[in-house]
Amino acid sequence: MIGQGLPVALGAACACPGRKVIALEADGSGMYTLQALWTMAREGLDVTTVIFANRRYQILEIEMRRTGAAAFGNSATEMIDIGRPILDWVQLAAGMGVSATRAATGAEFAVQFRAAMESKGPQLIEAIICP
Repeated sequence: MIGQGLPVALGAACACPGRKVIALEADGSGMYTLQALWTMAREGLDVTTVIFANRRYQILEIEMRRTGAAAFGNSATEMIDIGRPILDWVQLAAGMGVSATRAATGAEFAVQFRAAMESKGPQLIEAIICP
């Protein structure tokens, strides 16, 4: 189900308040349930969210290919592109009250993830994975 990652993480954090929860979510999927970040902030939940930013609804492309489509026209390609305008997850998270960082390299991600694991409360890391 597209978009369930953030609400499921929120539920897990409510069910187990003494445990850190890690949410792994793609940028397109995360846009379906962005408001879960606000609840994480409001309730002070210890959730670290990693947004994999490929700037596409990649799952929709996969599903289109499963229909047997060999190629996509310009309209179909444009519909699964969420890179115009580029989503700024750091600002989106800040607007919901969640501290956030952006990692453009594996080394940056490692440092930011380690810091998030050592701190309490909601955190978000936008991991850029597109070229």
